Amino acid sequence: MPHTAPTATPRVDPAQQARPMLDLDIQLRLGRFQRQVRIREQARVVALVGRSGAGKTSVLNAIAGLVRPASGHITVDGRALFDSARRLDLPVHQRRIGYVFQEARLFPHLDVRGNLRYGRHASSHAPSFHFDDVVALLGIQALLARWPRNLSGGEAQRVAIGRALLSQPALLLFDEPLSALDQDRREELIPYLQRVRDEIRLPMLYVSHHPDEVRRIADTVHVLD
Repeated sequence: MPHTAPTATPRVDPAQQARPMLDLDIQLRLGRFQRQVRIREQARVVALVGRSGAGKTSVLNAIAGLVRPASGHITVDGRALFDSARRLDLPVHQRRIGYVFQEARLFPHLDVRGNLRYGRHASSHAPSFHFDDVVALLGIQALLARWPRNLSGGEAQRVAIGRALLSQPALLLFDEPLSALDQDRREELIPYLQRVRDEIRLPMLYVSHHPDEVRRIADTVHVLD
């Protein structure tokens, strides 16, 4: 009877096991609105979906530090941003969150280059994302001297994503970044979002109402009922 040598199973140090990119368990209270939200995910790109008024944007704002949860904790890649039990609540500028809104919200008095450089200068961290690399990634070299008023919706959103990346974030938040665009502009921007996902490999929390958009961008989906 042939003898088969046993295969050694490597021991895995528990400290080296994959930790969740996003570990969130918070109680939100905004006026009469109350919501308990729990997300614990190792996936890089998490989509947050649900009906209007379910609290999706409130969750993003809590992560960014714009809304303070009533209780709970928020941890990104092992780094605590908020923990009511420990009385920890990092201010916005220390959280290292890149936030892309429904509208680009570019500074009208700055050209595209100035808007991008504002993101870079807003961070005191050593750069992980460099100006020329971000410009090439998002295909916005030809836009650098243009003013926000002269950009299409899709172009403006690409610049907004670039500004968020140049702030050297540890997490990217997207609050329905395609909702203000028509279908053609949406199709134009999705490949750039996929490139950010695949080449930058930052953890991302992505809010959208569009199932096809979520399917093409996210690794996993959480539904707020």
